[in-house]
Amino acid sequence: MTASPKSRRRVLVSVAGVAVVSLGVGVAAGSRISSPEDAAAKTAPPKASQITVPVAKKVLSSKVVGRGDASFDGAVNIRVETSGLTTPAIVTGKVPTVGSTLTEGKALLEITGRPVIGLAGVLPMYRTLSPGSKGPDVLQLEQTLDRLGFDPGTVDDEYTLDTSAAVEQLYEDAGYDAPEPEERLTQAVDQAKKQVDAAKNQLRQAQAQLKAAKAAKAKDTSVQQGAVDDAEENLADAEDAESEAKFKAGTPLPVSEVVYVKTLPRRVDDVKVERGGTVNGVVMSASGSSLVVTLKVDAETAQRLKAGMVASLDLDGTAIAAKVRRVAKNGSTYDVVVAPNTLTASQLALLREANVRVTIPVKSTSGKVLAVPLAALSSGSDGGSRVEVLRNGQVELVPVTVGLSADGFAQVTPKGDAKLIEGDQVVVGK
Repeated sequence: MTASPKSRRRVLVSVAGVAVVSLGVGVAAGSRISSPEDAAAKTAPPKASQITVPVAKKVLSSKVVGRGDASFDGAVNIRVETSGLTTPAIVTGKVPTVGSTLTEGKALLEITGRPVIGLAGVLPMYRTLSPGSKGPDVLQLEQTLDRLGFDPGTVDDEYTLDTSAAVEQLYEDAGYDAPEPEERLTQAVDQAKKQVDAAKNQLRQAQAQLKAAKAAKAKDTSVQQGAVDDAEENLADAEDAESEAKFKAGTPLPVSEVVYVKTLPRRVDDVKVERGGTVNGVVMSASGSSLVVTLKVDAETAQRLKAGMVASLDLDGTAIAAKVRRVAKNGSTYDVVVAPNTLTASQLALLREANVRVTIPVKSTSGKVLAVPLAALSSGSDGGSRVEVLRNGQVELVPVTVGLSADGFAQVTPKGDAKLIEGDQVVVGK
């Protein structure tokens, strides 16, 4: 029996359908079968890509930042030389309180009822000065007296009666009697006066005898005249001796009654004595009247800093303008002393004995410059610096000159015909 055309078509469609389904099953099965190489390729990490950042235009500023302790500037220990005293050095009054001010020309302390007057000067008081004394300490005294308005006469290195008079004025202004000369000197004056009186009496007698001889019309009065001449000479010598004795007995300046401090006024930081106690060494410590902040830095940092540099202090979030006052070596480190320009009373109270953050700008670019992270810089074969710039998917090496570095960035300038502009993407990692 012969199949009809219609039946034959159904068979062909069925076979084709089975073939398509079989092909799909084969493809699906084949897609699940892979080689070890294919499997490794599929599980490998993706190819690394460059990490880039844009070139920026910014102001760069290098600075030193640290923390420092606030204190009053220039603390010094004050000692009184008591070796000239003949009695124990007992404190009898004028004991200052911490925080009080030491004023030039005024008593800082009283010892055995006598003042210890503070004067500004660099040479210490190491001896009692009196008429006839000579030296640099006399010059310092006369310069100080003259500056304070007490006329010492010619300002030189010799202590004269004019110096004595100026010292008397110094004591009077401080509210004390001037020092008395040693008793032996006043006794010498008294003795000299007696010698003058005796010489005057001798002269009067000689003159009377000469007058009587002349009245008697004596032929030879040479003896009487000689006696007068001798008496006049003796009187002149006695008067010179009296002047010398008075000079030596002029007002002295006892070593125990003056203390020189480099600068005044100063603030009392600590008091080492009390009324009724005996002076033995340091009597007090005092510092300058201005408050400063001192931070310690290493030698390398110290070389970048100098007096006069602008600085700022961070006081509870408020920036206080300041300046570097000095940089001084202190052992293996350096002390950088920074002084605020001005302080309000409340700021002074907050800053006293505080530990604060100090910022000192060291160098700054003049305006905005091209800047890249330090990580973007590398060295070429010629030793020069360069950056990698990613342009259109390709990395281009751009040689650059490196300027100021600060805060993790470096100033860069493209060399020669090389191009580098703000916004260019520089490679910082891969």
